[in-house]
Amino acid sequence: MNENVLVVEDEEVLRNSLEVRLRAEGYTVDTAADGNEGLLKATELPFDLIILDIMLPYRSGLDVCRGVRQKGLATPILMLTVRNQTLDKVVGLNLGADDYMTKPFEAPELIARIQTLLRRLPVRTGQGVHQFGMIRVDVQREIVTRNGKPVQLTSREFQLLYYLMERTGSTVPRTELLRSLWHHEDGTSTRTVDAHVASLRRKLEYNPSGLS
Repeated sequence: MNENVLVVEDEEVLRNSLEVRLRAEGYTVDTAADGNEGLLKATELPFDLIILDIMLPYRSGLDVCRGVRQKGLATPILMLTVRNQTLDKVVGLNLGADDYMTKPFEAPELIARIQTLLRRLPVRTGQGVHQFGMIRVDVQREIVTRNGKPVQLTSREFQLLYYLMERTGSTVPRTELLRSLWHHEDGTSTRTVDAHVASLRRKLEYNPSGLS
C-alpha cells in the first residue's frame, strides 16, 4: 500500500487518532494543524490523498481545496465537517473536493471512503518503474527520463502521463480527462487537454510535429 495521505485537521486529538489509524492501515501519513500549513504541504509535497477539515485556523478548508485545484493538482480530497449542512458540502464539491464526511464518523467508514477514492482516481498512486521504448517512468519518485536524461514535467503533465499509462491500449476521451484530472463538468469547452498533450509530446518525442 504505502500511499501518502495528508491529514489537515486543527483538532489535535482527532488529528492524532487519524494518524495512528491510517498508519495502522498501512498508509504513510503527514499532518497539518491549520489551513496555511495544509495548503503549503498539499501543493509542495506529493500526496495520494488529502483529508481536509473545513473549519481551520488562518485559512478554511474550502480555501485550501480551492488553492490545491488552482495549482493544477488532481489529488483526491476528502473533506470533513461538523456542519450537517448541504451548502458546505455543495460548495466543497464545486471547488473540487471528491467526497465528504460529517463528524463524528466511524473509522471503518472513513477507511472505506479512502479506499474508494484511491481506486477511483489513480493519478499519483502506484509502485514500480514503467519503460516505454526510450521513456522510463519511475512512478513512486515521479521521475521521467528519455534515453537516461531527465525530462522536466510539471505536476499536471506527470498526472496526465500517468493517467494515460494506466489506460494503455484504450482510447481516453477528452471529456474523461477533463472530468478526472481537471474536475470540469461534462460539456465544458476548453483546449487545456490539447495544450497539455502537445506539451508532453514536445518533451517526450523526438519529432512530435511529424506524428498525427
